[in-house]
Amino acid sequence: MSLLIRNGIVIDTEPDVRVHRGTDVLITGGAIAAVGPDLPADGAEVIDATGQIVLPGFVDTHRHVWQSVLRSVSADATLGDYLAIVLGRLAPAFRPEDVYAANLWGAIEALNAGITTVYDWSHIQLTPAHTDAAVEGLRDSGARVVFAYAHPGTDDASRDETEARRVFARHFPSGDSGLVTPAFAAWGPVYGSVEAAVADWRLARELGLRISLHATGEEPVERLHAAGLLGPDVMFVHANGFTDRSMKLVADSGGTASIAPAVESQMGHGSPETGRLRGFGIPTGLGVDTVAAVPGDMFGVMRAALAAARLRHFEDGVGTRPTAADILRMATIEGATALGMADRIGSLRPGKRADLVMLDTNLPNLAPAHDPVGAVVTAADVSDVDTVIVGGEVVKRDGRLVRADLPRALDLARRSGERLLPAAV
Repeated sequence: MSLLIRNGIVIDTEPDVRVHRGTDVLITGGAIAAVGPDLPADGAEVIDATGQIVLPGFVDTHRHVWQSVLRSVSADATLGDYLAIVLGRLAPAFRPEDVYAANLWGAIEALNAGITTVYDWSHIQLTPAHTDAAVEGLRDSGARVVFAYAHPGTDDASRDETEARRVFARHFPSGDSGLVTPAFAAWGPVYGSVEAAVADWRLARELGLRISLHATGEEPVERLHAAGLLGPDVMFVHANGFTDRSMKLVADSGGTASIAPAVESQMGHGSPETGRLRGFGIPTGLGVDTVAAVPGDMFGVMRAALAAARLRHFEDGVGTRPTAADILRMATIEGATALGMADRIGSLRPGKRADLVMLDTNLPNLAPAHDPVGAVVTAADVSDVDTVIVGGEVVKRDGRLVRADLPRALDLARRSGERLLPAAV
């Protein structure tokens, strides 16, 4: 099946951010075939994009998708509060069916907001059944998801390589293929020991998996460097408080980063390191992190990143001063680079997977869209997301998700949320 998106305000992000008005995008076999004016339809289904901004789907580089049914339960929480409430009290109450409902609903939420790729840092592996339900929920969503497996707990005794191998062998027998692909979420050396980190890095690299870890402060990078674990397959989440030496070590190793500026500012992780990371040349993506505290769309995250980085630059002279175009790159192609997926997603280059979002500029908050890039970053919201396409498949059209099972998914999420909420008290 072919699709022709006709006469859009096309924003591409590679090699840099550029706007092409009156431009078409041809999709064939799930991939972008051509971008340009007046492309021949040749029997393709035509989608009229007049008055629409057409751009690559957003890439969320860090989210705990299983927390979708815990929406806003920790809106006023510090990081310590969040760890105590969400991970300490609520997580143990999850049944496998709750994980399925939450992952299905959380990935649908992302699609509705124009986020076509989500990196799911999954730390709800209470039992093998929980993990199987997590992957099943993601697969049923129709989103492009990186499922990053974390061991059941942070202590060294919770490491279970046998179970980790079972998960990857059962759910990803052919490796990195399909919409849901595997990665490894490591606890150490921040929440676990250096010894556990060494074992996890060995396992992940044996299986050909990229690695992600939460890391803040002055020591994590140095510990990994001393253990010989840094590399281009490692993504650091948050990076608040990294020293200049840490930044240089990550940059020299080819490592990447993901920041969650809304959560970091709200929960007290420290100032988001957007400008410093990018100033050191570290590919940096944006992440929602958790909808237990912040919205699940990329628009709020982009605005948080832009405001925090510019404020820090103006007040303290720290880091580079990002533009709206810089932030849009972080939400698309740079996020894809951080995940090691820039060859597949993040821009409209022909040959890449056809993951796109279309925003309606005829609505009050976007019209008139004098500067389409500025409008996407500073003015757009979920209500503007008219069409979402993943791998050439339309998953949202005319502002509505195209899913026969949407009522079922909503019912599952509501019932799980209502059952779990008392555990927060």
